[in-house]
Amino acid sequence: MPILTPTEIVGEVIWLGLVADRKITLTSAAVERVEAEFSGLRGEYHSGLVRESCSRVASQYAVGTRIRNTRQISILSSEEMDATARALDLDVLPPEWVGANMILSGIPDFTHIPPASRLVFQRGASLCVDMENAPCQWPARQIEAERPGHGKRYKAAAKGRRGVTAWVEAEGVIALGDSVRLHIPPQRIYSHATGQLPL
Repeated sequence: MPILTPTEIVGEVIWLGLVADRKITLTSAAVERVEAEFSGLRGEYHSGLVRESCSRVASQYAVGTRIRNTRQISILSSEEMDATARALDLDVLPPEWVGANMILSGIPDFTHIPPASRLVFQRGASLCVDMENAPCQWPARQIEAERPGHGKRYKAAAKGRRGVTAWVEAEGVIALGDSVRLHIPPQRIYSHATGQLPL
């Protein structure tokens, strides 16, 4: 019995980018299309079937532990990017500054789509959503370098609208202007957990 439900929510790919070398800069470079492979986006620094754990999963693993890479791709929405820009008193917040790989439009409340949702693209590629991507200091530093006085407020301004991380479930080409349909798993609230961080 299928457990993922295709929704009527269809978005559009309006920006694509690749980070060449995270050790040099978080900034991504715009491209017109990407090759989604099981290891991630071809040419993207964050690609790979495995990665070293970082501070985001420090409660689960010692930093540097070799783990499955579910953070292959960083995806944000144009609507939430615009809201973050307004909160920072910027006319626009370029995707490059936050190290984005993909900007979608048309999917409401994008950062809060359920973990394990699928983003199924018109040419056959499919991305599995891992979880919300919390704002961090690296985009803040880039924004501050580009627009002094604005970057320091980034973490607060982007809270709840920093997008999601995802990994490739089905390979294929994704290009500017392509459509993408949201597929979601059943929605339940797990009421037994304690000590969760506030949303």
